[in-house]
Amino acid sequence: MFYWLTEFSDGGDIFNLFRYITFRAGMAFVTALIFGFIFGRPLIDLLRRKQGKGQPIRDDGPQSHFVKAGTPTMGGLLILSALMFSTLLWARLDNPYVWIVVLVTLAFGLIGFADDFAKVSKQNTKGVSGKTRMLAGLLIAALASYAAASFHPPALTNQLAVPLFKNVLINLSYFFVPFGMIVIVGAANAVNLTDGLDGLAIMPVMIAAGTLGVIAYIVGNFNFSEYLGVHFVPGTGELLIFTSALFGAGLGFLWYNAPPAAVFMGDTGSLALGGALGAIAVCTKHEIVLAIVGGLFVVEA
Repeated sequence: MFYWLTEFSDGGDIFNLFRYITFRAGMAFVTALIFGFIFGRPLIDLLRRKQGKGQPIRDDGPQSHFVKAGTPTMGGLLILSALMFSTLLWARLDNPYVWIVVLVTLAFGLIGFADDFAKVSKQNTKGVSGKTRMLAGLLIAALASYAAASFHPPALTNQLAVPLFKNVLINLSYFFVPFGMIVIVGAANAVNLTDGLDGLAIMPVMIAAGTLGVIAYIVGNFNFSEYLGVHFVPGTGELLIFTSALFGAGLGFLWYNAPPAAVFMGDTGSLALGGALGAIAVCTKHEIVLAIVGGLFVVEA
């Protein structure tokens, strides 16, 4: 939103700062972090009042997990609120890649919210059926993959880029959309599983997002991509703002989630953040790299 202030710039004033992705990325980080600090405690108190017994704990897990009983869930609402507020404030809203990632994140967040709500209201660990969640996720991922392919440069459309080999492209043709679906849904569920096993997926998500954000900035800059020998994907540099906001929102959440956790992110957060990582990887043509930078998620899945 603030990018439009550049229309008032003559190139030598403070409004010119808003042209720079790095400046807006830094401000997105700060905005999301402050948002988390301000609204974190009121949201946690509200969730605790509304949920009563908190998130139900699976009886087939480690006995140490039972000390977490009564901790509220849906803390992903704090992450997503800070992330969306900051992204919409600082990113260019005419950038299609920003909207693809934002909408994927919100859509998977809704799936996770429905699952968390069902678990808390029924006080069991089943929630929404796995088949329903999977079908909804595949539909969202299909639309996102198709949209990403539509905005990719013609030379990269429906191509799978191989890391370290710029001249090696695998033409997936009609199979690109199914491949993108696997990447996005796989990332969403892998992060969800990691959070369910360890209860603290936010740090590896932040690390993966930070790495993908730098990659997005590089592949979105012609000079950097040419120098480093990676494929140039115009417009993806704006995703650095999204990942910077995610990093700030993650730190704001971690302030309350560090042991002993005051709130769990729940499926609301884990599915949304995993879907976001997958969508960024598809948009930047770095699907294979996601499996490397998100290696923890792959191993736990």
